[in-house]
Amino acid sequence: MSLGQTLLGLLETRPQHGYDLKRAYDERFATKRPLAYGQVYATLSRLLKNGLVEVDSVEPGAGPERKRYAVTDAGITDVERWLASPENPEPYLQSTLYTKVVLALLTGRSADDILDVQRAEHLRQMRALTRRKTDGDLSDQLICDHALFHLEADLRWLELTAARLNDLAGEVRGR
Repeated sequence: MSLGQTLLGLLETRPQHGYDLKRAYDERFATKRPLAYGQVYATLSRLLKNGLVEVDSVEPGAGPERKRYAVTDAGITDVERWLASPENPEPYLQSTLYTKVVLALLTGRSADDILDVQRAEHLRQMRALTRRKTDGDLSDQLICDHALFHLEADLRWLELTAARLNDLAGEVRGR
């Protein structure tokens, strides 16, 4: 996710202080790892330098002055372009798990054990996500569904690989 475009999109709703943006971001997008304030202000500084945001107002505070940022027309155009462009699907053509399976076969270890341990971990994650989904709001449900579908695809790969281990072992040893 692009933090810059996300902050610009949040600013489209209304001018906001950096701490308001952080709170809005964390509430909607950072379920496990909230943004650091430094990350927000560094991004706002870059957006300001690039003319995508402007300082809407400056208010005195107990510490440093508090700046309220607003998105510019160029910032709105940037968000529109970002929203309209498709994300690049990320095929995992050389995953760490595949590497572990091949190395196990090459070194005489049990690739079945690796697949079994991974399958158990995927199922554990799926149970946790299903619990979270059950207790969550619609946003949480959609996020969990996305993760669950990816884990389901991984499980299908694990099953297919387990079914083909003898053939893969023959190929690996034949090279």
